Amino acid sequence: MLDGNPRLNLASFVTTWMEPECDHLIMSSINKNYVDMDEYPVTTELQNRCVNMIAHLFNCPFGEEETAVGTGTVGSSEAIMLAGLAFKRKWQHKRKDQGKPYDKPNIVTGANVQVCWEKFARYFEVELKEVKLTEGYYVMDPVKAVEMVDENTICVAAILGSTLTGEFEDVKLLNELLLKKNEETGWDTPIHVDAASGGFIAPFLYPDLVWDFRLPLVKSINVSGHKYGLVYAGVGWVVWRSKEDLPEDLIFHINYLGADQPTFTLNFSKGSSQIIAQYYQLIRLGLEGYKRIMENCSENAKLVKEALEKTGRFNIVSKDVGVPLVAFGLKDSSNYNVFDVSESLRRFGWIVPAYTMPPNAEHIAVLRVVIREDFSRSLGERLVLDIEKVLKELDSFPSHGTAKAVQVKAAGGGQSSRESDHPVKKSADEMEMEITRYWKRVVDRKKTSGVC
Repeated sequence: MLDGNPRLNLASFVTTWMEPECDHLIMSSINKNYVDMDEYPVTTELQNRCVNMIAHLFNCPFGEEETAVGTGTVGSSEAIMLAGLAFKRKWQHKRKDQGKPYDKPNIVTGANVQVCWEKFARYFEVELKEVKLTEGYYVMDPVKAVEMVDENTICVAAILGSTLTGEFEDVKLLNELLLKKNEETGWDTPIHVDAASGGFIAPFLYPDLVWDFRLPLVKSINVSGHKYGLVYAGVGWVVWRSKEDLPEDLIFHINYLGADQPTFTLNFSKGSSQIIAQYYQLIRLGLEGYKRIMENCSENAKLVKEALEKTGRFNIVSKDVGVPLVAFGLKDSSNYNVFDVSESLRRFGWIVPAYTMPPNAEHIAVLRVVIREDFSRSLGERLVLDIEKVLKELDSFPSHGTAKAVQVKAAGGGQSSRESDHPVKKSADEMEMEITRYWKRVVDRKKTSGVC
């Protein structure tokens, strides 16, 4: 009860509402272990059907009689780990066959990638080469990315739906530039598309946008079922272009659960509920249903954007084409900043994240509102009204809010004259003593009035 309201959590891309029928379906299958394929063969079949449908959605070039190569995961983080391992292992095999060193693999990405890419690089000993951002351009520049590619690059990772601004990276241009470089150097550096957020959006809102397996260098794609796949947290997908793109030596075969079961996952046991829920959504909604939901999300994002622009107080940094979200910064933050706005909105129940951009655009700070399926037009109107209330309150303050002081200290800056106008942050022990003294006064008053 002390947690926030998931519907008002506009920081998260993760689904917070499903139909009651799907809630019931999830609860009825919550005791099934997805990994036990011999005991739950129907669940396994549903997972395979989901992989095939998603592969078709991404224009994977496999025949009608063939089965797509892919697997369900806990989320896109695991999916990215698996895709990265496949690239690393395939690169190592080739280097060994050529008699060349294979101990210094690297991946080229933009500095806007999600933290799971940094985890992969650190956990599996791969150098992460990041293309720095610039003000006004908050995604990976394909030209700069290809310039960073060398013979040790196992893949270039493109983001379809940046967490920062929702923007789609230009995968088509990246493919063209990389094809040219591969031809000049004799390398065959591939592309992975991290479509965690945009994979269930682009096919429905922008069907003519070429970013997927229609491009020859795109060898694998991941997508989060628990984002715009419209399933509660706990499911992701990774699909490979062909069997040749997933090295066989990464696949394990186990038989101690009853039958030979091939598996390629980082974890072992996990619930079947989210797999079943994903299949329910895919057949319940179909192409037309997903399209209508994504169009509605996009329209609501547009309404919020226009309402914020009308206030005259914000710069919109997100793009019209991309994930349905609105990222915006303050035009005039002389007395306060986006962190103060974010903190003040919590009084109304809203969770609207504030953050700074990655290198080299750290001086840009923005707020972000993610529009999900359960975000209605009336909810958007209420949000903008509450933002206007917060701005009016902050405008009346003579100096920066406490959030600014915390930000300056975190950045290593000295104490400003405006910081000194505010109380020094108390330690945990001091806060506990103050609370204890407060409740003692309350009890004493009650005793005096005869309540106790």
